[in-house]
Amino acid sequence: MNGNKTLIAYVTKSGVTGENAEIISHILREHYGLEVNLVNLKKNSKPDLSQYDNVIIGSGIRMGMWYGKANKFLKNDFKDKKVAIFLSSGTAGDLETYQEAITKYINKKLTKNPHVKPVLTEAFGGRYSNFDYTDPEKVKAWAIELGKKLNV
Repeated sequence: MNGNKTLIAYVTKSGVTGENAEIISHILREHYGLEVNLVNLKKNSKPDLSQYDNVIIGSGIRMGMWYGKANKFLKNDFKDKKVAIFLSSGTAGDLETYQEAITKYINKKLTKNPHVKPVLTEAFGGRYSNFDYTDPEKVKAWAIELGKKLNV
């Protein structure tokens, strides 16, 4: 154990963001030996951040917006913490609209929250109606890249 305590704080409605959080936590534990706690912000909207070195924030997107509790969580003071952000959105899972999802849901959100300086961000596909744009292999690859940044 290298002492890097990591929090993955997420909000999920259809379950995809929770599934992605599980994949990320597994990779960070197994490949990097990080101690990882998963917190669903719907159940605990104010986890104690003082014990964590790393904070990973995950949100789904519905009706073009971040889930409320994840959006509110961004207001925290992440000073002296490595932060990463991931989203689950149907538009991010489509190659034609992926870059639009990054711009709309990550870049614009960070512009409105300049105190949040993530070491890595990503938007993954989502699931809605009869469409499934999820890609667990992409989530695993991102988690491996993230682990390198958190383990420095």
